[in-house]
Amino acid sequence: MENSDYLHELIESKKILKVGGAFDSMSAKLVEINNFDAIWTGSFAISATHALPDASILTMTEFLNVSANIVESCKIPVIADCDTGYGGPSNVSHTVKKFENAGVAAICIEDKTFPKQNSLLKNSSQKLISEKEFVAKILAAKDTKINKNFMIIARTEALIAELGMNEAIQRANAYEKAGADAILIHSKQNTADEVIEFSESWKGNIPLIVVPTTYPTVSIDELIKNKFKMIIYANQTLRASYSAMNNTLKEIMNGDKISDIKQEITSMEKIFELQEMYEIKNQEKNIEEDLKKMGYIDGWKNAKKNISIF
Repeated sequence: MENSDYLHELIESKKILKVGGAFDSMSAKLVEINNFDAIWTGSFAISATHALPDASILTMTEFLNVSANIVESCKIPVIADCDTGYGGPSNVSHTVKKFENAGVAAICIEDKTFPKQNSLLKNSSQKLISEKEFVAKILAAKDTKINKNFMIIARTEALIAELGMNEAIQRANAYEKAGADAILIHSKQNTADEVIEFSESWKGNIPLIVVPTTYPTVSIDELIKNKFKMIIYANQTLRASYSAMNNTLKEIMNGDKISDIKQEITSMEKIFELQEMYEIKNQEKNIEEDLKKMGYIDGWKNAKKNISIF
């Protein structure tokens, strides 16, 4: 089963999907280990790992490489944050082709101008392209995708840009009509009231998605009650990593020995497990047994003592 089909099946079968943010293969593996339904590769987190602003600085290829590595490392679906689609309709077509070929299950594109700025940046200018321009991008994406279950998530920033609820609903209607497979409604309010008002007013038939970064007190039950099908925890892993690394480094710098560190540090054993080091050792053992059966090792006296096959 392709990743797109798997994600489609999850949406059809579950009340709501929990999607964990990741910025590299290790963070993605942790999302998977902790039983999230899917992985979100967000532009904010990936940009931060390059110590760069979330402002369309990295290229499509750089974002693609991160998502492709995560697809190879994990078995659950990957949803890629593709910002504005990296350009016009032809750029969106190219983006869809590349990300779908890489095994990504869905991409999310937003209706802001290029270059964009992070939606939650204080005192930032959040400008949107016209409804017509974004519909053209969705049409291009829909026309390009091969698997019908490869999801095109249309993210409207109308509420972020303070254009009002009517504008958000109008755009969501237009995006659904153009062929979007889901709507991500984004808000920077500190409660879920705005997105819940949207869900109550919008009469669409495709899944609704939220990213509750600024309204963390909203409950899963409340979101299910209000017809949301997916919740994306976009940046919590990045922020937790920053705190843990920074606190540990402070303790090392200010301490006399590593054993003085109070911050909990993962054991080497846990990292070996995540890296699947023991699978490699088992493979080496199996290959060595096969080489013995084929007569390659028996002819070498003390081969194991003197040389390594690998």
